[in-house]
Amino acid sequence: VQLQASGGGLVQAGESLRLSCAASGSGVVVNTLGWYRQAPGKERVLVADITSAGKTKYTNSAKGRFTISRDNAKNAVYLQMNNLKPEDTAVYYCYTDRARARDLTYHYDIWGQGTQVTVSS
Repeated sequence: VQLQASGGGLVQAGESLRLSCAASGSGVVVNTLGWYRQAPGKERVLVADITSAGKTKYTNSAKGRFTISRDNAKNAVYLQMNNLKPEDTAVYYCYTDRARARDLTYHYDIWGQGTQVTVSS
């Protein structure tokens, strides 16, 4: 099971971006999905996550500006980021804590490859 993220880019402060991430493989079922980010020289930190039932959690920096959503049929998670600020500049990673593969095996702590978001002032 792999996660593939996309949607990053270079934008100006105040603009928006939408990140997407999908789990590969037919018959895959994922549990909680989340977005983390890692700025240069800093640790990777949670931005937001969403359970399989749709319950969401946001960090203070994301509340009111970012919206996380998911499409269970596509095993996909999205992060709509509005009113972006230079301090949002980071590599964004999608993550799932658990995925069940088609062969019914479970896989844990799966990370996507990361997508760069750069916000200029």
